[in-house]
Amino acid sequence: MSSARTRRRHLIGAGLGALAAALAGCAGNSGPAARLRLATGPPGGPYNAFGQALARALADSGSPLRLVPVTTAASVDNLRRLDEGSVDFALSMADVAEDAVLGGAPFARPAPVTALARVYVNYTHLLVPAAGPARSVTDLAGRPLAAGAAGSGVQVLAGRLLSTAGLTAGPSPADERQLGLSESAAALRAGTVDAVFWSGGVPTPALTGLARELPLRFLPLDGYAAALRDRYGPVYTAVTLPAGAYGLTAPVGTVGVGNYLLAREDVAASAAADLLRVLFDRWRELLREVTAGVRLEPRFAISTGAVPLHPGAVSYYRSAYG
Repeated sequence: MSSARTRRRHLIGAGLGALAAALAGCAGNSGPAARLRLATGPPGGPYNAFGQALARALADSGSPLRLVPVTTAASVDNLRRLDEGSVDFALSMADVAEDAVLGGAPFARPAPVTALARVYVNYTHLLVPAAGPARSVTDLAGRPLAAGAAGSGVQVLAGRLLSTAGLTAGPSPADERQLGLSESAAALRAGTVDAVFWSGGVPTPALTGLARELPLRFLPLDGYAAALRDRYGPVYTAVTLPAGAYGLTAPVGTVGVGNYLLAREDVAASAAADLLRVLFDRWRELLREVTAGVRLEPRFAISTGAVPLHPGAVSYYRSAYG
């Protein structure tokens, strides 16, 4: 048996023992509930809203577990926290999660991360003022743009899109600025950036509000989906921002990437199953927090690419859906 496999079994055994002790302590309502930490995202963002809603749903379900949402910078930050063991669960964009599992940049080595579910799809938004000249990504050469907060999945995806479009090198690279969603919207409104990248559900409330104040144009990105897949893997797909969202009069093609609910591999199988049970029982209200018009189905949820399903997730799907 390899040393890596021995270590993995030891970690799983330790996690099971720790959770069993915690559950024993809360039997009969005499002790505290077992508290597990979920890395979410910044305040006001979709991961934070989803994490808060999931924690409330778990508390209402009768489970002895309690979920503690942790505010973070989002995907990259979340994977690092999972790796170091400061959180038990995390939300992440699929591309960043696969980088972590495979030990690709920005991660120095493979991380002990597993998936519970692919929960919903992020739509990449690249927005500019409607009165401005930009009609395509290449029109942003040399221009300042908000490319996501440091430690976020948006920053990773924006960098890859700009690189694929040839705007990270050469005589006129785009001027990428590390800004979160609220800061990005404020900068576009103030005219200190010419474009904003965002990856999230549709509609994203902050962008709906911005569109009421400032007429926007959403630049098409679907033409880059195949190149992104060839270069970085199959997590990227061509999707469409629908007409009606943000006042759009016609659909706009863009790039989609899934969002995973993740767990450390040493989290107890019973805890993973409890969380999935609540997720599937309450998905309608939970997904209402982040995106509209989607369903959560097992065949979608188990499609987690290079990120292996947690043993508790495998047991849950088999028992619930055969």
